Amino acid sequence: MGHLQITPSILNADFGKLADEVARIPGADWIHVDVMDNHFVPNLTFGPTMVEALARSTETPLDAHLMIDDADRNAPAYVEAGCGSVTFHVEAAKAPVRLAREIRAAGARASMALKPATPIEPYEDLLPELDMLLIMTVEPGFGGQRFLDLCLPKIRRARALMDKHGIETWLQVDGGVSLDTIERCAEAGADVFVAGSAVFSADDPDAMVAALRAKAEEAVRA
Repeated sequence: MGHLQITPSILNADFGKLADEVARIPGADWIHVDVMDNHFVPNLTFGPTMVEALARSTETPLDAHLMIDDADRNAPAYVEAGCGSVTFHVEAAKAPVRLAREIRAAGARASMALKPATPIEPYEDLLPELDMLLIMTVEPGFGGQRFLDLCLPKIRRARALMDKHGIETWLQVDGGVSLDTIERCAEAGADVFVAGSAVFSADDPDAMVAALRAKAEEAVRA
């Protein structure tokens, strides 16, 4: 497993002052940007123009999570918008290997996301094509949902498959990650953690980023 990383999600930030909100979390490894199209998920957030403006306003790299239909056609626009990592949902991609290669060729890290009910096993052979795998621990679409423990065995199985192939793919979890749940995720093998409401509802968001990181590191050391 690689170095543990915390990627706060701006889904729970104040959209009216995103640059200021991002400036409050200098300790974050990445900024997680939830792109929703009101089709793949029942919510609408921002598109490439907004993401490009955010990329210009921060030194912290952007991690775009595309909860959108027709990922094959739309994902490359987010690399152009300045994201360092672009995640597409396998449920929305017709040609995931080709898309991962296209994202990598354009200069970003390629990542693939699975909804809670989507199994990892059918995609084992595809893992070496990815820089990161995202396992959703809530149904995508809205922030502030409760963590689904039923996803923990899938995190373990995904980590076992990565170890089996000897690959350095990062394993990200997103959904209900907080001081109460991050240890379970780290123990199961995740090394990149998306936290939304836990960070932005805290009095000191950057102190919460540090606390989450410490908790995850403690769980891995134990």
